[in-house]
Formats: sequence, C-alpha cells, structure tokens
Amino acid sequence: MPDMHQSPDRTRRARRLRSEMTSAESIFWAMVRGRQFQDLKFRRQAPVAGLIVDFLCPELRLVIELDGGIHDLREAEDAARDGRLRLAGYTVLRFRNNAFTTNPNIVLDAIRQHAGPRQHPPHPSGSAAHLLPQGEKGEKA
Repeated sequence: MPDMHQSPDRTRRARRLRSEMTSAESIFWAMVRGRQFQDLKFRRQAPVAGLIVDFLCPELRLVIELDGGIHDLREAEDAARDGRLRLAGYTVLRFRNNAFTTNPNIVLDAIRQHAGPRQHPPHPSGSAAHLLPQGEKGEKA
C-alpha cells in the first residue's frame, strides 16, 4: 500500500495549490471558511491518506472535490483516488465546477444531507438553557 503520511513535497504542493485555486474553489472557500457553513470546519487543499484533496471537513470525514474539464480525461485516476479515500474512512463528494457555480446549493445541500442532524455544542455554563426558545429560560411551569 502506498505511503499514507504527508511528505515535505506534498506539503509544498498543497501550499502551492492553495494559492492557485480555481474560481469555483475560491467561491466555495468563501462560503465555508471560518465555520460559516453549518459551523463546520473545512480545510482547503488538505493532505489526506497521502493525497491532496480540494476540501476536507475532518469532523464529518468528508472530502469535497470540485472538478474542471481535465477530469473528463482522468476518470480512472479519480475513481482510484476516491477508493483510496474511502478505504481511509472518508466519504468523497465530487462535483463539476460549472454545476457548482451555476447552483452552489447542489454542493451545500449534499453536505447538509451527509452531516444529518447535528447536536448543538454544549453551552460553556453547562446549562442547556441556550437551547430553549426566548422567553422560556427563566419561567417555571
């Protein structure tokens, strides 16, 4: 099995790819960076299982790939990459750049569906009062 660890060369390549994102990748990154989408943490051009993926949500073990036309010529290679990522425990969602830029909700809805219902993080006070609708926090029944 190929090396699953990150090498200095892969790290340099990931850094270069971060500075050379496609327009679709830039748009997606603007939508999800800084936990803007569903409070999920995404990384761009992230090393995973010895590969560099377009976007990674470690919490969901989810990889998002936004593909341009060149991928029409790389279907077998992409299938092998997807298989390797699945073996490492990741789900891969692959979309065409033009499908995403025409309708970004295609990708966002797929992420929501994959995430399923999520629990709210615990309130720092240890209380669940932050989950109650306004006006019910201090009321007694």
